[in-house]
Amino acid sequence: MKRANFLKSLLGVSAFLGSPFSSIANGGVDEIEDLISSMSGSSTGSMVGYADSPISKVKVGIIGLGNRGKTLLQMFDYLIENGNAEIVAVCDIQEENVDYALNHLKDKQKKKPKTYGKDENSWEDLVQQDNVDLVLVVTPWRWHTPMALKAMESGKHVACEVPISYTLEDCWKIVQTAERTKRHCIMIENCCYNAEELWIMNMIQEGVFGELTHAECAYNHDLRAHLLSQDYYQDQWRVKHHAERNGNFYTTHGIGPVGFYMGIGRGDTFSRICSMSSQEAALSSTAKRLGSKFTDIACGDVNTSLIQTAKGKSIMIQFDVHTGRPYSRINQVIGTKAVHEGYPSRLFIDSEEPVFWGHEWLNIDDYQTYRNKYEHPMVSKLKNISEGFKQGHGGMDFVMIYRLITCLNKGLPLDIDVYDSAMWSAITPLSELSVAKKSSSIEFPDFTGGKWKEERPLEVMRDI
Repeated sequence: MKRANFLKSLLGVSAFLGSPFSSIANGGVDEIEDLISSMSGSSTGSMVGYADSPISKVKVGIIGLGNRGKTLLQMFDYLIENGNAEIVAVCDIQEENVDYALNHLKDKQKKKPKTYGKDENSWEDLVQQDNVDLVLVVTPWRWHTPMALKAMESGKHVACEVPISYTLEDCWKIVQTAERTKRHCIMIENCCYNAEELWIMNMIQEGVFGELTHAECAYNHDLRAHLLSQDYYQDQWRVKHHAERNGNFYTTHGIGPVGFYMGIGRGDTFSRICSMSSQEAALSSTAKRLGSKFTDIACGDVNTSLIQTAKGKSIMIQFDVHTGRPYSRINQVIGTKAVHEGYPSRLFIDSEEPVFWGHEWLNIDDYQTYRNKYEHPMVSKLKNISEGFKQGHGGMDFVMIYRLITCLNKGLPLDIDVYDSAMWSAITPLSELSVAKKSSSIEFPDFTGGKWKEERPLEVMRDI
């Protein structure tokens, strides 16, 4: 028996895949890639294109009503008013957060939602409430997977904040449970619904970019004040990940849209990844100046990962929440006919014949012509409504929730599926593994059971 197979049978996959890789003993790291490969046949792909029965009014239970939960609660106002959704249960261990939800909803819907929150396990009662159709998980990361699994086992669809999991074992559990229970389980990635990203998706679909070859994306966002605050994240849960782990912990804002651009899971897939972290300096020095106890940080200031797809496309994904720099998701897309770069948004259209010099971004008038001509129909349709929800990251939170509920109302496949959610989240543990292996290239597991090879249209392009 091969040593990797022996270890797998002796210790179980979870001994290797169930923890952040930076905490695994050096003796186990060398075996993990074989174990990743061996798991790739353990799903069926049966949730690809899956559509459940229509739900005329989606009854929603929300777990977590902190900073993010309060924002998402507001995104349901229009849908409640129009009879598409109803909030039937809310849960938070802080009483003031539950009170906020009740006060917000008292003029929006006739029935008062049932409340939970006496202790940190009260959410288990919410997911078993009979009339809940959809559980919205908006909690610290460690709760995402157990809450999603329990909700699916209780017959509920799940929409979870990012990431849906941060270990490979949990990514597999999410996929396998969704397939077995036939419940939707998706990650609510709002950047897939931003007007700029939707515009680029539409141009790609219309052939403006030609064949895509490369993309660059990121979550570069100075979060030092948030991470080190004793009030913003309860019990400072988020900075603790940075103190203990080293990799890319926040992949989905960048890779979600890029995955759609490149048809990942819809004719192409992630094949291999290699990842490198810089030294750490910015967060710990800020912590020392502020007198924070979190001065020993494992995560490098900047993590940069490279992904190759099965068809040979390349993707750079970066993560930096330590450094004082302006926000950027980069949003660069390179094709044979056009190039886009974000922050600020710029578009280049290649000429029919190559030129020696004079390559310039489109001027503002020509740029706006493309922006108007290729605006995503979804944006055009919802612009007047989403204008009223600017507090939801400029309106994209509303568009995301609107699409989720409307698909459930109509019994349609969701824009983002469980395989997208697992693939985008799995970049985190794979980046940690690559960093631990001195930036070695790591094979990407196939969560779809080979179904990624079947080309299909992007669900997010549908008019619903």
